[in-house]
Amino acid sequence: QVQLVESGGGLVQAGGSLGLSCAASGSIFSLNVMGWYRQAPGKQRDLVARISSRGTTMYADSVKGRFTISRDNAKNTVYLQMNSLKPEDTAVYYCNIRSQISSQEYWGQGTQVTVSS
Repeated sequence: QVQLVESGGGLVQAGGSLGLSCAASGSIFSLNVMGWYRQAPGKQRDLVARISSRGTTMYADSVKGRFTISRDNAKNTVYLQMNSLKPEDTAVYYCNIRSQISSQEYWGQGTQVTVSS
C-alpha cells in the first residue's frame, strides 16, 4: 500500500500563484511516475502534469508555461508550482503515483484549488 498526502490548495485571485505538494509513504515502487490530475465539477478527471522517477516531465497543453512539476526522490514528494492562475484552473487536484512496471496506482484525497476572477 502507498499513502499520498496532499497539501497546499486554497483560494487565489486570477494571475496569482499556488504551490501544491504530495508526500508518498509506504511500499513505494522504485520506478514510478508521480502526477497531478484535476477534476472540475461535472467534468472528468484530467492529467495536469506528471514526472517520472528519472525526472521526465509531461504537461497538459492548458498549463504549459504556467505550471511546473518537480519531485524530491529522497522525500518521495512531488510538487506542483502553479503560476498565472486562471479561473478555469479551478478544480480539485489529485496526486497520483503509479508503477512503471505493473498496473498499480494510488490516489491522494484531493485538494481544492479555487481561482477567482
